[in-house]
Parts: sequence; structure tokens; C-alpha cells
Amino acid sequence: MLHFPVWKRVLIWGICALAILYAAPNFFYSRVESHNDAVAAIEKAGGTATPEQTAAVGLWPEWLPSNIVNLGLDLRGGAHLLAEVRVEDVYAARMDGLWPEVRDALRGLRDQVGSIRRQTAPAGELRVAISRPEGMQAALEAARRLAQPVVSFTGMGQNDIEISSQGDVLVIRLTEAEKTAMDSRTVQQSLEIIRRRVDEVGTREPTIQRQGEDRILIQVPGIGSAAELKSLIGTTAKLTFHPVLGRTADAQSSASGDLVLPAANEQGIFYVLDRSPVVTGEELVDAQPSFDQNNRPAVSFRFNPSGARAFGDYTAQNIGKPFAIVLDNEVISAPVIQAHIAGGSGIITGNFSVEESTELAVLLRAGALPAEMTFLEERTIGPELGQDSIDAGRTAAIVGMIAVVAFMIASYGWFGVLANIALAINMLAIIALLSVVGATLTLPGIAGIVLTIGVAVDANVLIYERIREELRQGKQPGRAIELGFEKALSAIVDANVTTFLVALIMFLVGAGPVRGFAVTLTIGIFTSVFTAVYVTRILIATWFAWRRPRTIVV
Repeated sequence: MLHFPVWKRVLIWGICALAILYAAPNFFYSRVESHNDAVAAIEKAGGTATPEQTAAVGLWPEWLPSNIVNLGLDLRGGAHLLAEVRVEDVYAARMDGLWPEVRDALRGLRDQVGSIRRQTAPAGELRVAISRPEGMQAALEAARRLAQPVVSFTGMGQNDIEISSQGDVLVIRLTEAEKTAMDSRTVQQSLEIIRRRVDEVGTREPTIQRQGEDRILIQVPGIGSAAELKSLIGTTAKLTFHPVLGRTADAQSSASGDLVLPAANEQGIFYVLDRSPVVTGEELVDAQPSFDQNNRPAVSFRFNPSGARAFGDYTAQNIGKPFAIVLDNEVISAPVIQAHIAGGSGIITGNFSVEESTELAVLLRAGALPAEMTFLEERTIGPELGQDSIDAGRTAAIVGMIAVVAFMIASYGWFGVLANIALAINMLAIIALLSVVGATLTLPGIAGIVLTIGVAVDANVLIYERIREELRQGKQPGRAIELGFEKALSAIVDANVTTFLVALIMFLVGAGPVRGFAVTLTIGIFTSVFTAVYVTRILIATWFAWRRPRTIVV
């Protein structure tokens, strides 16, 4: 009769304790975070924070969980930008990079094509005039040898350039497949660069996503203004290639003058580098995921002529030695030079997966924004609006909880009190899960929590009505409670599964506010079922074992 194994009691109470533990920082860190922001602002300005300003940090011990719910743009305030990437700039840059190769290829045919001269052409097109039109066929064949396969799943089997002639003019154009692939790479590269810039300032949960073919939506909670965000995005990454002098676990063990930088993907490992770079990211033209001769994932790269010369000389003298690729003062890769890399093109091999090689290629290209961005929308949202929304949401939650608590007590007496205790644990569990998974709480998310308060006790109502029915049939109190929980379980599961499916569809199909609502609603479904079925039952079982009543009133 209402027997709970010891392991089940420990598990249930352990989950409740964890919920309280992980939710608790949210009630302390609202003050700590504001104090930390103030202290950071003072120190950034060159001042020193007072003891009173730093005292709030001690409100919550550092050794305890300290994740807090992230507030979205509509609650915390921040900056909103909608940027359009000018992909035409990338087309022009690609033709500028191709011109030296075409020029060198045609110089070897000077006796057939005569002198060569580049003409003005639109973005994505290269026009080269030759003085001997009779040599056009030889020029076409030389140019066609420069074509490469399109690096894209949609462009498989196609070349990146198409070559034709117009009289004495050799015309080289980017194919549509290559333009599509370049557009995708350009926007992806811009997304990665913007994400790295925004993350460096420690802002919480920025929204950086692609919209349409060539637009990027950027929303950053907690930043001062749209102008500040634009300035932040416009900064240039520092990409360099350095000789590797050694590896160490001690950041202070190198000789003076050497550069010691941490490995991005190896915890506790530092690379000792020559302070003078071999080449810099300004000389890197392109980097793409590819495969080596053994069909293993790798990364191919290409430098401009000056970078190609410097890199070729270095690799010729350092075969078998590693060199470091440094991005924003972190060593993202340190491949070993396998052979002399002439011509400015090479390949980075290693124990990469396809995903890792793609990510490394993006990082290599992330030295600077690949194309200029035009900002179509700029909005700065003040925190006052967010605080009003938080206050309104808090008021709605409190009023809703009071109404639910009063209804449950009026309808079910002492059993209603136990259901309300479970409801409180349910609310803490929702906050704890939002904190742990790093979800961003928006105004629709608050609406989802308020809705959860209203429906959280539905399962308790079903259980209590079942218990009443069993009591009317003459069952003993303990047996009636046990049967009430058992018989109501299937109805509870069915009701919540349908709600979960709707929330899942909202999350997958919806965007922005709709997804925020779906997240809190989904979390609320799981926590509500747990607290109503298990927490309420263990509370009733504990009370029943303590009081052992002969009769009960539900």
C-alpha cells in the first residue's frame, strides 16, 4: 500500500534537490550580474570598484552551480541589426585573384597570343585582350586548364569558370553553380566571423542567423547600442601562420621573446611559436574543405602571390616540421609540412572528420569579413521595456499561482496543499532546466511558463477525481490512493503527449517568439508530469505513513 522502494525515494528527492539547487542562482544572480556589469564598466574605464560594489559577488558560492536563465532581446534590451552581404565584392575579389594565374598562363604563349592586357569588366567576369587574335584557340585551352570543380554538393561535376571569346578578347566568367556556392560560403563565413566577434565581448545567447539568400539577422541582448554592435562586427580577426618551436603544458616555461599561445582544441596545451609570422591572413585568398590522396578529410588553401612566395620558401626549408595556424591568439591547428608547397596552394591534413575540416576551412577564411555589409535595419532596444515585461510576467505568474493554489485548496483540502507543493517544485524545475540548457527566456517564453502554471495541476485533478471515485466504491484509503494514481496515469500521458506534439511542431516550424514559447511549454510538460505523478505521490505516501488515517477526504 503506497510502498516506495528506497532507491525510488532517493531518486525523486534527489531530482527535486537538484532542481532547487540549479534554480537558486537565478534568485541571487539578478543582483550579482548587475553588480558585475557595473564593476566591469568601472574597470574598463580605468577605475577601481569599491568594496560595496564588489560585495554582491559573495551572495552565491562559486563552487555551486551558477548557470542562470538568459534573457532575450525583448526582456534584457540590446541591439538589432539586419545586414545584407554584398556578394558581388567576392566575385570581383575572385577575378582579381584569378588574374595573375591567367596572366602567367598566357605569358608562356606570348609567341602565339602576343601582348596581353586586362580590360574593365563587371563583377564575376575577367576580360583579357590579346594582340594576336589568331592565337585565341591556344589562349582558350590555357585558360580552361585553370578551371576547378565547384566545391559544393549542388555543383558536383561542374567547373567554377566558363571560358569564351569575343573577337580578340578572352572572357572568363564564374558559372552559376560557382556563384551559388560562393554565395553560400560568403554568408557562412560572415556568420562565423560575426559570431566570433560577438562572443568575444561575453554577451549572452546572441541570435545570428541567415535570412534569405544574402541577409543576416543579428540580435545581441545586453549590448549598449546598434552603433556599438556595428563597430564590434567591423573589427578584423588576426590570422597568422607561425613556425612552431615546441609544445608545453606550462604557459610560462618559454624563453623570452617567444610567443606562447593556447591550443584551441587541446585543454591545457600551449604552443611555443616564433613571434614573427611566416604569412598573415591578409595574404590568404581562399580555404576550402577537401580530401587528400587517401580520401581523408583535409583543408585546401591558397595564398596571393606575395604570400605564396613567402610560404613556398618556408616550406621548402622546413619539411617535416609543424607550423601553427593562429586565429585570434589561439592555435586552431598545427599541421606538419609534408612537402615543398609551391604556387601558393597547399593542403592541411590531420585526423579530421568532414565536419571538422569544414569548420577549419571556415575559421581560416574568418580573418576578415569577405564582403562589405549594408545594414538595412538598426534598432536599439532599451532595458526599460524588458523590465516592464519581466514585471508584468512576474505579476501574471504570481496572480496565476495564487488563483491555482486557492482553487486546489478549496477543492481538495489537504491534498490540494500537497499538490501546490508539487507545483512550486515544478516551477523551480522549469527554471533549473532553462538555466542548465542555456535557453533564452523571451516574453513568449514567460507566457509559456504562466500557461504551465494553469495546466500543471490538471494531472492532480485527474488523480484526485479517480481517488474520489475509488472511495465512493468503498475502497480503503490506501488502496484508493494507489488505484487513483495507477488508473489516471494513462489519461495523463495521453493528454500530455498530444500537447507535446503540438509544442514540437511549433518549435520545428516556428521561429523566434514561437520557438521561445514552444521551449518553455515543452519543458513545462515534462516537469508537470514528473511533479504531479511522482512528487505528489511521494508526498502523499510520506504523509499517509506518518498519520495512518482511517478515513480521508479528497
